Amino acid sequence: MLGGYPISGRRAADISASVERAVGAGELEPGQLLPPMRELAGRLGVNPNTVAAAYRTLRERGVIETAGRRGSRVRTKPATTGREFLRVEVPEGVRDVSDGNPDPALLPALAPVFAAAAERNDREPVLYGHEPAEPELVRLARAELDADGVPGGPVAVTSGSLDAMERVLAAHLKPGDAVAVEDPGWGSLLDLVPALGLRTVPVGVDDEGPLPDDVRRALTSGARALVVTDRAQNPTGAALSAPRARALRSVLREHPETLLIEDDHGHRIVDLPLCPLAGTTHRWAFVRSAAKAYGPDLRLAVLTGDAVTLDRVRGRQRLGPGWVSRITQRAVARLWADGAVDPAVVAAAYGRRRAALLDALARRGVPAHGRSGMNVWIPVPDETGVVARLLAAGWAVAPGARFRMSAPPGVRVTVSTLEEGEVGVLADAVAGALGPGPARSYV
Repeated sequence: MLGGYPISGRRAADISASVERAVGAGELEPGQLLPPMRELAGRLGVNPNTVAAAYRTLRERGVIETAGRRGSRVRTKPATTGREFLRVEVPEGVRDVSDGNPDPALLPALAPVFAAAAERNDREPVLYGHEPAEPELVRLARAELDADGVPGGPVAVTSGSLDAMERVLAAHLKPGDAVAVEDPGWGSLLDLVPALGLRTVPVGVDDEGPLPDDVRRALTSGARALVVTDRAQNPTGAALSAPRARALRSVLREHPETLLIEDDHGHRIVDLPLCPLAGTTHRWAFVRSAAKAYGPDLRLAVLTGDAVTLDRVRGRQRLGPGWVSRITQRAVARLWADGAVDPAVVAAAYGRRRAALLDALARRGVPAHGRSGMNVWIPVPDETGVVARLLAAGWAVAPGARFRMSAPPGVRVTVSTLEEGEVGVLADAVAGALGPGPARSYV
């Protein structure tokens, strides 16, 4: 059952750590059965309750899952082996369109704003007990949120979108609770949810966002939270349309206790209007990251939401990192205020590259999706074969397994640095890798 790997330990913490190490090292593979609790207890010479406690810890950490009489097994995608490990190794000479990064040429220069922020800090040092959020950044963020129809609420600053989502989920949910997530969706979120001991419930996506019937089914079956990407959905490029937002609000009104989290990481890189859902339920959070527009290494997002949620998030943040560097916050505020990024220019650049690839693929009979943002999602019949054939043709794409649960297979292409002369070559390679016959839709 366990091959050559021996589970060891006398305490629950040691037993769970032994299993977790083996999963992280690949010695225990996804889907592999673990021994029944009494059997393992006998082998280790411990009380069965000790093994039960170890297995409970592993379930809460998202490492294993238990299916009644069928026993406990390593999760198909355990939290200890993140989806980032499903990336393709890019050989020398292969064009990499798999990474999901923005175009560095469209990012603003950071040296001037950080120099100004550091000089100000020399004059006005930020010390313990000072406000954790930069007032100017809060003012700018709140003004744009108001203009976009996001309900009023306090503003916090976190170390990126995923940090915000983790804090919001932890503020309201307990291990074992279910979270409805987009499928296909953001791989990091699909790793985070089970790592918190929560269960993922897949919700289908089309070009206009999550499917209302899937959301209703998930919430009716007991999901306590829903995470929605408003624009530039990763990996499909979906963006909430006004009709879809109305339909989702109708569903959410039937479940007012749902914790709603919205991710607007496409802010300032897309030209589609925001159609927010915020405020439809009692508990909600809305996140905007600086990563795509200003640079991933800034590690900064602004978060708003209902008063209870924000109070819990800020309270827990005070007991951890305390605050996000005010020097970084001041630098981002300066970028924001000075218009260092022109959303129309950036959105147009990504839009041209997306449209060019989508058109080229369509002319070759290959259906694909990419309504907004910097990614194109291409349904394929066999991810492994398509990825391998594209590598052989000189192109590295992201396998869809990084982004899917039950959705059909696909591959993601990041168009952010795709040049005009490369579009036709890439489209030819994709069509050749797919071979004859129609590709499948992700809906």
